Amino acid sequence: MTAPTDEQLLQDYLDGKEASFELLVRRHTSELYQFVYKFTSNSAAAEDVVQETFLQVYRSAASFDRSRRLKPWLFTIGANKARDYLRRQSRRREVAFDAPITKNEESGQRFIDLLTGDDVVPDEDMLLEERRRLVRGVMDSMPSKLTEVLILAYYHRFPYREIAEIVGIPLGTVKSRLHAAIVNFGQRYRESVAAAGEDRP
Repeated sequence: MTAPTDEQLLQDYLDGKEASFELLVRRHTSELYQFVYKFTSNSAAAEDVVQETFLQVYRSAASFDRSRRLKPWLFTIGANKARDYLRRQSRRREVAFDAPITKNEESGQRFIDLLTGDDVVPDEDMLLEERRRLVRGVMDSMPSKLTEVLILAYYHRFPYREIAEIVGIPLGTVKSRLHAAIVNFGQRYRESVAAAGEDRP
């Protein structure tokens, strides 16, 4: 038996089946938590944002256009709630990017490899940790509008059109902003590597 779609579950909830909404929550809580945690770097705050997001979905379900996909709408609400949290905290966010990165630009490693690679040689643990620290520092120093599209594109694999919907920008802007983000990351990372090398005795 085929599992119901998100949109079917939402319609079932609107038809009076409360259990359908509970299933929606269980289906998306983990991924939504991971998404907002990358904004907040705070587990308690991420849990609160997730709860606030589902509460708004619960209250606004009747206004959802069910000819569209529910997941981008859910993430749009989550992103807005996370931004509200960051504004309240008045501090820069730290994005916990834990993927390895190589210093050798000739290796052909792409940006997506930075976020998804997990081939770790035990003898390189210390070097890997240093690279992770540099990546975290670079992401934290970048403008939030750039890191936002990187998170959606590379961690959550949303297509450009849905990123546009979530962030609230034109499709063309998503493409140009993602390109700018990759260039910005590369430049800042190279500078960080050079600075780290100069700091060593």
